[in-house]
Amino acid sequence: MIYQESLDFLKDLAENNNREWFLANRERYDVAKDNVVDFTAQLLAKLQKIDPAIDESTDPKKRVMRIYRDIRFSKNKTPYKNNFGVSIPSMGSKPGTVEFYLQIQPGNSFIGGGYWMPEAPNLKTIRQEIDYNAGELRQIIDDKEFVKLFGDFKKQEQLKSVPREYGADNENIDLLKLKSFVGWHKITDKEITGSNAVQLVADACSKIYPLNVFLKNALA
Repeated sequence: MIYQESLDFLKDLAENNNREWFLANRERYDVAKDNVVDFTAQLLAKLQKIDPAIDESTDPKKRVMRIYRDIRFSKNKTPYKNNFGVSIPSMGSKPGTVEFYLQIQPGNSFIGGGYWMPEAPNLKTIRQEIDYNAGELRQIIDDKEFVKLFGDFKKQEQLKSVPREYGADNENIDLLKLKSFVGWHKITDKEITGSNAVQLVADACSKIYPLNVFLKNALA
């Protein structure tokens, strides 16, 4: 489970997002991060049974993302994120592509997966796979358990116009216009701090896994 103290640290950090406060509370950060790393280790053990391509030697410390923000090109100059992010690439994918993603944040924790905002070459390849094999994707995203957890997959951000490679009358245009291919499910503070939190997250990942398989096969 994620300890309430870890959420309390993140809440206080959001209210005091500056270097002086962070250094004064560095010990709290270290304890909270260790908690997240331990949670990630437990989650990886379960995910390896869901996604066989996740290496048993995966270091949970390397799956927890840095809390330091890259402010070079951002108008927001606060130096720290107000959440812990855990990125677990699926089926040997590179980080930032097809993955499971866990965000831990007071009032805004969630588990997600798929591929968020693919770069142009990968987006083109995924669209080609959808054009050839949309039935398989629809079977995944229209599954009752998938919809129950992640809602309507097609209601993600879409292009305002039709992709130039396809016609407006394409029967799969609702999927071809998508900019991202992800499912995400919100987790309450009570759930993430509960004794069943790791299993809850793993169960959601098991429903995301077929989507990750479809996307990874498209990019193979």
